Amino acid sequence: MKITLGPVLFNWPAEKWRDYHFRIADEADVDIVHVGEVVCAKRMPFFENVLPEVVERLAAAGKEVVFSTLALVMNRAERKAVAAVCEMAEEALVEVNDISALPHIEGRPHVIGPFVNTYNEMTLAWFARKGALRACLPPELGGEAVRTLTSAARAAGMGTEVLVFGRMPLALSARCYHARAHNLPKDGCQFVCEKDHDGMDLKTLDGEAFLAVNGIQTMSHACLNLAGEIGALKEMGVEAVRLSPHDCDMVEVATIFRGLAGKKIGTDEAMARLADLNLPFPFANGYFHGKPGAEWIDRLVESAAPVTG
Repeated sequence: MKITLGPVLFNWPAEKWRDYHFRIADEADVDIVHVGEVVCAKRMPFFENVLPEVVERLAAAGKEVVFSTLALVMNRAERKAVAAVCEMAEEALVEVNDISALPHIEGRPHVIGPFVNTYNEMTLAWFARKGALRACLPPELGGEAVRTLTSAARAAGMGTEVLVFGRMPLALSARCYHARAHNLPKDGCQFVCEKDHDGMDLKTLDGEAFLAVNGIQTMSHACLNLAGEIGALKEMGVEAVRLSPHDCDMVEVATIFRGLAGKKIGTDEAMARLADLNLPFPFANGYFHGKPGAEWIDRLVESAAPVTG
């Protein structure tokens, strides 16, 4: 089972973004690292100057680099930005997060990201015919759906990947919630999303933690944690598990999930070490078990089939 680090979804300063990837290159036991902007094209210029050295450092460390594309393409400039990423990454894999990227990589090997609605076997087969090697399934799918789609993917000659750590991406909008929260227009946002390195927490009118906002993106308040389900995912034949970067020790997160995948540590130890990260939001795994996504289903048996509710 491969360990993947997804693209940074948040608006981190260029130096922080660069140093994070440098540390991943030097210290993290991962196989694949995604780079690129997925949420907002306006963020791209901030790390363009450091991207080449980040890619070079990751490749020199033996990591496979995948270039991720925008998940919501709304205008000509953004279409051009996606085309530019596909052209720049001609010798590397591209992750398709919006179908508009497909014409630029027609026939080339690529991967499908979790922002594409890959919900059935026919969709997987269609992507395989287009050259997809792997699909990262949407995080809202239950365990039995993951099992079914993984089997279908193998039959079509491709693999599946499952997000196992990080705030879950739920929706994208043409409006920028971050700008609106600060009484700013989208076109004059002043990049206020940079203030929230893990997203901006939202509460209900009753003061209960609800969701998180990341620019135009809506995310879960809770952090997905499928540490207890790694055994089930391996048994299903899932090819890779994805960790979504957050402002915490991602080298330690990668070490924990590598240990789980290699059966070098158990679920109890993994959960204790993940708890020691002191993340400012709770863990959740409800979707996998056919429950509301924000729920936490406790005391899982690694070898057992997933509960579908």
